[in-house]
Amino acid sequence: MGKNRMGAQWALAQLPHWRAAEDRDAIVRSFSFADFNAAFGFMTRVALMADKLDHHPEWSNVYNRVEVLLATHDADGVTELDVTLAKFMDEAAASMGAE
Repeated sequence: MGKNRMGAQWALAQLPHWRAAEDRDAIVRSFSFADFNAAFGFMTRVALMADKLDHHPEWSNVYNRVEVLLATHDADGVTELDVTLAKFMDEAAASMGAE
């Protein structure tokens, strides 16, 4: 997986539930879960994968919501790593009943 900047628009063509960040080359998504435990469980699953990829999201959690922003800092924008992590997040969230 490369760290070459591909851009948000390239990523969004592969990620229908994501959108472009307003102020930089990044992609964002909001996940909504049944409760705090489900949201925290999702974050734990993603944290383990992020550590494997050595690629860590910018995110926040309030009760049942998780807000995510992905960009590769070394490339100053969106790369294949972001798409890989976003796809993992989509699959993990779907398996946990997220909206």
